Amino acid sequence: MSTFDALREQLLDAAAALSGGGDALAGILSGMVDDVDRMLREELEIFPVCHHSPASALAMTRRLRDRRPKVVYLELCEDLRPLLDELRNCRLPVALQAFATQLDGFPPGSGPLSVIAPVTEASAEYQAIAYALDTPGVEIVLVDRSVDHVFQWLPQETDGPAGPAPEESGSADDGHGDEAALHGDAVGVEIGDLRPRFAELEKHLLHHGKVRHWSEWWDQYVEQPLTGADYGTYRQAMALVGSLFRRLRPDGDGRLAVDEERERHMWARIREHLAASGADPADCMYVCGAFHAVSTVAEFGLRSEAPPYEISPRTNTHWLYGLIPSSHSAIEAQFGLARGSVSIAAATWAKAVKRGGLTPHRLEGQQGGSGKRTTKATKVTNATGPASTVGIARAAPSVAAEPAADRLTGFLAGPPALDGLDEDELRGWCVDIVRLARRNGYLASTADAIAVFETSILLAGVRGRARPTPYDFADAAVTCIEKDVVPGRRDVRRLCEILLGGDKIGMVGYAALPPLVRDVHDRLEPLGLDLTRRTQQRVLLDLKADPELEPCSDLLWTLRYLLPDGAIRPIMGARRLGERPIQESWDVALGRHQREIIELGYEGVTVEQVLEQRLRRTVWDPQATAGVALAAVEDAILYLGGRRLPSELGARAVELLAAERTVDDAPEVLRRIRRLLTYYRASEPELPAWCEDFVTVGYAHYCTLLPTAFADDDTGVRQVGAMLGFLFTLEGLALSLGCDRAQLELAVRQSHPRAPAKVALLWAAQTQLGLLTREELRARCDELLANPLVVPAYPLYVSGFVQALEPVPGLAPFVVEALSKAFARLPDPVLLPWLPTLITTLRRHAPELVPVLVREAGRTFPGALAELDAWTPPWERPAAPPRRGRAAPVPSGPVPALLTRHPMTTGAVAALLGCTAEWGSRQENGEVAALIARHPATTGAVAALLGA
Repeated sequence: MSTFDALREQLLDAAAALSGGGDALAGILSGMVDDVDRMLREELEIFPVCHHSPASALAMTRRLRDRRPKVVYLELCEDLRPLLDELRNCRLPVALQAFATQLDGFPPGSGPLSVIAPVTEASAEYQAIAYALDTPGVEIVLVDRSVDHVFQWLPQETDGPAGPAPEESGSADDGHGDEAALHGDAVGVEIGDLRPRFAELEKHLLHHGKVRHWSEWWDQYVEQPLTGADYGTYRQAMALVGSLFRRLRPDGDGRLAVDEERERHMWARIREHLAASGADPADCMYVCGAFHAVSTVAEFGLRSEAPPYEISPRTNTHWLYGLIPSSHSAIEAQFGLARGSVSIAAATWAKAVKRGGLTPHRLEGQQGGSGKRTTKATKVTNATGPASTVGIARAAPSVAAEPAADRLTGFLAGPPALDGLDEDELRGWCVDIVRLARRNGYLASTADAIAVFETSILLAGVRGRARPTPYDFADAAVTCIEKDVVPGRRDVRRLCEILLGGDKIGMVGYAALPPLVRDVHDRLEPLGLDLTRRTQQRVLLDLKADPELEPCSDLLWTLRYLLPDGAIRPIMGARRLGERPIQESWDVALGRHQREIIELGYEGVTVEQVLEQRLRRTVWDPQATAGVALAAVEDAILYLGGRRLPSELGARAVELLAAERTVDDAPEVLRRIRRLLTYYRASEPELPAWCEDFVTVGYAHYCTLLPTAFADDDTGVRQVGAMLGFLFTLEGLALSLGCDRAQLELAVRQSHPRAPAKVALLWAAQTQLGLLTREELRARCDELLANPLVVPAYPLYVSGFVQALEPVPGLAPFVVEALSKAFARLPDPVLLPWLPTLITTLRRHAPELVPVLVREAGRTFPGALAELDAWTPPWERPAAPPRRGRAAPVPSGPVPALLTRHPMTTGAVAALLGCTAEWGSRQENGEVAALIARHPATTGAVAALLGA
């Protein structure tokens, strides 16, 4: 005979009356009772919980005091067990994390993979962990699937969940800022995910419960009634709710298959541990979600006759484990909870602990805790009796020996004992919210506090509550204070969350940090910063007065490169090739970005090692280009120094450049290789070998691709201009290294572009090579302006000449002339549509093109406005007539006399210097005089030789 026979009969009668004799409702109701009965008859005590539930935490604390198990089986990823010991070095809430970047066995491109399991003080799992770790002789065993299996089963799991209700899916992280993103994009796992998987069921419960979201329904109808209930009532009621949600699931729920695999895994691990340790099941406790506590799999229970469950092997992925900070808002955003629900749960927990005189379990030495050991006697007030003092050494009754009394019938038959109105508490909330609102710019007054008080009571009465809940109070405050305007950054609902407990943010202690993070803390110690603070701190480095701070400066620059924006921000100072600042100013907020820096610790032991690994991965990526590799070389010089790594990355850049079949990256390549060559020429006695190889390979590479780039419509003018810039500006170095200039001339001669802009580029290249004179180039442009059919395309030619300033900067006077003629002669229908294109081109390439044009225009145009009316452009001035030659005056003195006395010697010297005229006439004497004037040093030497 079952304990719940009477309850089963009542439910079957009710089902028959409601459904008219149908079997569906009767099967669900009787099945729920059977699930609870089966759980209670199991010889291993099963403790059903819900995640972040104060009622679960209170029941766990009381049960661990009354019955002290020697083994605690916990529903948590089994490979996270070593992290539990590090919780004592942290300030809760924090999250256990598994992180993997080197994947083996998962689809390519799916990494990095991350799993987090948040832990708060107001949770049953933390109470069990603290009890097990601080009580001698107690063992805690994690029995859930490994994090590797989480991702192995993830594709199946994504099909099933119904997801958060529409009312709260978009509000979980609104207004929380960075705190809601503390978990990043990690996959979250929690103990006791208890929520309807049938969207229609959840909608029905919210509608008839007169609440807006699931968190409020759960607080009103489950948390509050079970907070003060005895253990038996709590256990049976929680299992009943889990059975309800398990049986009322949508057809084809893909997530159920994953849940059943998890349940088989957990029971297999429990049986394995019991067989290996020889522990007595009466001394053990199994803590799991209420959904899993009423599992229907064949492997359920210690006496199951199902064949042994074979756990699939893990992949070869290398997982790294650690702790990251968490927050109430991050947990809400991760799991689709309503804003402020976790903070309200924490406040409910604290109030219940204080009211009941209960001392919760807390890891000894934990930050933010009282440091009291949990093994001391604890004074509590039971829900069923007066206060008593219970010692840790008292014998515990066995669960198997206890008769399973029916607590559900009484719990379901009558309404829960609701607390009466606590006017003092509600009045304090109303006064404090008005004070907070005034500080944040609201025009709130005492009248608003009275209105919030009365509205809270009214809303609670409308919703069938004897006592206003924090949700009623928040709704009343929004209605009475906020109205339709939010004057500041925080709305009234956010102010209510701050008032009721705020968004508590955890912190990982120094001893629990990875070696990389501890190394960062140690190396930044000379700056005197408190790196655990979440506020932004300003630091000034005078590197000239305190050169010992240069290592701190180097570390800050490296962290700025590796961490996201906002963690490290330079206010004054810059790091460029060949430059070292004298003073630097920084805004440091490492405490706010502790998760990101902890995840750096999964990649290496020091930040320099992480940076080197990232640079290597970047340049050896299949999508890497020569420009990317040159950027990595520059970063290696700036942040790591030395020659080994830059040379290795530079050699890779040479390989990538030789293998490229397009020139899309040419502007980036040209800009970076120029900068690197300038740096090496200024700081090194000779260029590195990879730089010389890069120039020679690039010269041959771009010469080969130049004709194709000119003809290809998909290759832009900017890319072709960058190719010519590489060939012309680095031509001297390339020729000195053995390249052949004839290759460039042949490439230019073989180029036959059709686009006007590329034609202009080709003309500029021909001018640079001497294949086209400046006068011929001017004549071609004048012909274009004189041809009415070509005038609409003339701006494109001018755009090509503007792009030619980079490869042929000597063409700047002609480009100014071409632009001036375009503005002077082009009709408005042609000129005006072209101006935006010209402006955007100059703006995009301002550092390279605009200074050249401005300098040349400054030399060409008059400097004062008054001179402009009488000014004539140089290209429109008439050509000056050729000057007739005028005989040079015959100089007098001893030198001419000496030359006249020795005509044969003078003639020989003249022939040696290239003057073949004969002596004797006046014209000849004029040529001699001119020759003497051109070579004064030779004339003086001859005079000295002859003794003159």
